[in-house]
Amino acid sequence: MDATSLATLWATVALVIFLGIAVYIKVPGLIAKALDARADKISNELEDARRLREEAQQLLGQYQRKRKEAEQEAADIVAAAKREADMLAAEAHKKTEDYVTRRTALAELKIGQAEREAIGEVRASAVDIAVEAARTLLAGKIDAKAGADLFKASLQDVKSKLN
Repeated sequence: MDATSLATLWATVALVIFLGIAVYIKVPGLIAKALDARADKISNELEDARRLREEAQQLLGQYQRKRKEAEQEAADIVAAAKREADMLAAEAHKKTEDYVTRRTALAELKIGQAEREAIGEVRASAVDIAVEAARTLLAGKIDAKAGADLFKASLQDVKSKLN
């Protein structure tokens, strides 16, 4: 046997002894346990990550729904405010029109009353003037007693025609 084959033989024997000792103290089992533990840890971390992702998706969905509800509520509030403002404007317009109508009717009544009073005053003045003129004319033409009778008759005639 030469030196290289002897070295190869001893290397092989040392390898077999090493592998035997490794199997005897259960090194492959320890390595398998360590790898299994690491695989379990990674699996648990992946499961936690998946669960957190699902929770985040649910929260995102809830917040999106809440945002849409808030936007809809804001739109409803704006629409209600606009309707109320329109209604108040229409009511104010209606009240203004009613006020103007009432004031116009009142003014027309006052104008009509003033016209009737003016016509009455003009008639009364005309009667007084006519009576005075008739008295003056008749006084010069008729004696006192006949003039008084004529005056009374004319006065009654004018009063009956005016009323």
